[in-house]
Amino acid sequence: MDAKELLEKYSQGQRNFRIENLSGINLAGASLKEIDLRGANLQGANLSKVELARANLQSADLRKANLTEAVIIGANLSKSLINGAILTRVKGWSETKFVGSDLRSSDFTEADLTYVNFSQAILDNANLNKVNLTSANLNGSSLIGVNLSGANLSNIKWQDANLKAAKFLGVNLNRLNLSSLNLAGADFSGSDLNNTNFKNACLQRSILNVANLQGADLRNVNLRSANLKGADLTDARTYGWVIDGADFTGAIMPDGEVYQLELTREVDSQELSLGRLELMTRKIIKTEQAPAPVGPYNQAIAASGQLLFVSGQIAIDPRSNTIVYTDDVAKQTEQVMANLKAVLAEAGASFETVVKTTIFLKDMNDFSTVNQVYSGYFNPENAPARACVEVSRLPKDVLVEIDCIAVV
Repeated sequence: MDAKELLEKYSQGQRNFRIENLSGINLAGASLKEIDLRGANLQGANLSKVELARANLQSADLRKANLTEAVIIGANLSKSLINGAILTRVKGWSETKFVGSDLRSSDFTEADLTYVNFSQAILDNANLNKVNLTSANLNGSSLIGVNLSGANLSNIKWQDANLKAAKFLGVNLNRLNLSSLNLAGADFSGSDLNNTNFKNACLQRSILNVANLQGADLRNVNLRSANLKGADLTDARTYGWVIDGADFTGAIMPDGEVYQLELTREVDSQELSLGRLELMTRKIIKTEQAPAPVGPYNQAIAASGQLLFVSGQIAIDPRSNTIVYTDDVAKQTEQVMANLKAVLAEAGASFETVVKTTIFLKDMNDFSTVNQVYSGYFNPENAPARACVEVSRLPKDVLVEIDCIAVV
């Protein structure tokens, strides 16, 4: 069915278009209130500025559809497929149902998702940067790798949600209930977790460096191999916690004492001769969360157990292994920073521990744009040393490349 036929039937009062094949259809600007599109194929459809108030899109396929400025007030998108859809400036989130929907990799940046029902939905690797999730329902949802940086999570419901490797940078989580959640590998760097309830949660390999955990409930929490460098754990409740391999270097422990690493190994005097003492170790860092090397280099090298040398990152999306945003230096910079973050996290480091960066630009006129994005990842008071140079050409003709050195 093409757009003309659908619009004619709709104007004649027909509302039932269930299971129709409408892939690639152009309905931009159409008014389709209360239309029934259950199970319809709308892959790649142009639905920009479409009026879909109270529409039924349950189990519809909206993958890669363009919903820019669409109105979905009261619509039902339960169990729909929205992977890769364009959702910019969509109106009416708060009255829309997404129960059981597949929303993997969708971009909701700065959306108002107050009271939205995402229960049982799949939001893996979705971008929820700076969204308002006040009173939203995420019970039982999958949020693996989701970006919740800067989000408002007041009164959120997420019982039994999977938040493995989620990013919480700049989020106020104090007094929030995160008990029993899967937060393995989640990044809470510098977050305010004052009196947060983590009881029975899995925080294995999570990044909690410089986090405020004063009074937090960490009873029976799995913190194996977690990074808690410089964290403040004053008065935290820690009965039954599991901390094998966790790094508490410089952390303030529950009793108020600063943790000091104790060296207990006795060294044979003969080992101290320069000829026999191994002074340097070298570890290769690899992660599938950042682009694979395309030349004779590794993503990063951890040297001497102290310094991490991260190779230059460009705007490659590791999921598709392709260059993204070829004409947008700001978005390329966001992808570069995401790739750097993935490599740092794999090595147990973060932007907080970076000591030096180098920015390579194709055009120095892009510096202010790149700097604006870059500055969102570093605190000006302890930002790393930096160099910025213009070069004649970069790999795959990208607009920006950034490398860094961090302390592990």
